[in-house]
Amino acid sequence: MTFRIVAKLLPLSLFLPSLLSVNPAYGINLTYVRHLFDVTHNFSEPSDVSVSKDGLIYVVDGVNNKIKVFKPNGKFLFSFGSKGSGRGGFRFPLGIDIDNSGKVYVADSGNSKVQVFSKHGSFIKEFRIPSKNGTPSEPTDVAVDESRNRCYVVDNNNHYILVYDLSSLDLLKIYGRPGTERREFRFPFLITTDRDGDLYTVDVINTRVQVLNPEGLFVFNIGGWGVEKGEFFRPKGVAVDKNKRVYVSDSYMGVIQVFASTGEFYSALGDPAKEKVIKFKTPTGIFIDDKNRLYVVEMFAQKVSVYSIEDDSKYE
Repeated sequence: MTFRIVAKLLPLSLFLPSLLSVNPAYGINLTYVRHLFDVTHNFSEPSDVSVSKDGLIYVVDGVNNKIKVFKPNGKFLFSFGSKGSGRGGFRFPLGIDIDNSGKVYVADSGNSKVQVFSKHGSFIKEFRIPSKNGTPSEPTDVAVDESRNRCYVVDNNNHYILVYDLSSLDLLKIYGRPGTERREFRFPFLITTDRDGDLYTVDVINTRVQVLNPEGLFVFNIGGWGVEKGEFFRPKGVAVDKNKRVYVSDSYMGVIQVFASTGEFYSALGDPAKEKVIKFKTPTGIFIDDKNRLYVVEMFAQKVSVYSIEDDSKYE
């Protein structure tokens, strides 16, 4: 699986990236976040997280083939799923999204399908992601856009995004193809949408986040390869806040960077007490809820870290 190997490439000591050592006095703007609590429950390489409108926290515990559900304070409630290929069975699920009514959409990568569950974990329906020219599909994430009645699915193996009608689950169109240019991907991984319906896809091997509009037209790229501010080594997760600032996790560098709504580097996440960039342990999926809380899956730390995002004006 792609997500297992990309975090172990070269010793970090070979690099001297500014993001790991400086504070604002040295030219790096920081967006401060305050740690609230950690979500833990015998995870084995969790990959993604989503939060329902009523505050329940859903974590993809992929190696254990489960979705684990927690109260808004991080206390465990229940889990659903087990290893298998039938209804409600998983083989390395990776991505997750929740619609406004609480239905849970899970990208079941090993079974090449997306499964839909009630908020309580009861199976509702599923739809299979087709192979292409003999290459099996590997759905790694799903994003629901109810305002346009669409469901977007990332196919990591075939390097594109599939667009489904949310009601009928008919395949409407495909965005992208393999490559390095605009509207091309190399192993896309996680995806999110903003309030305008634009798609933000983590294009892992191209080391960028590619932004498309709802019609699939190119808008702009965020990032590029490197270890300095505004660059990525192995981006994995993406989230957009209420101000349309874009948060991107870098699983190898262990940092989360923030970009303006137009794609320019804005800041790195920092600790207000230490005034330093926060180092995470293999951050992958990230999510921002309606209360401006940031949820960070730290894959190899086997936890989800929860933070409140501070108001920038408090530090101006």
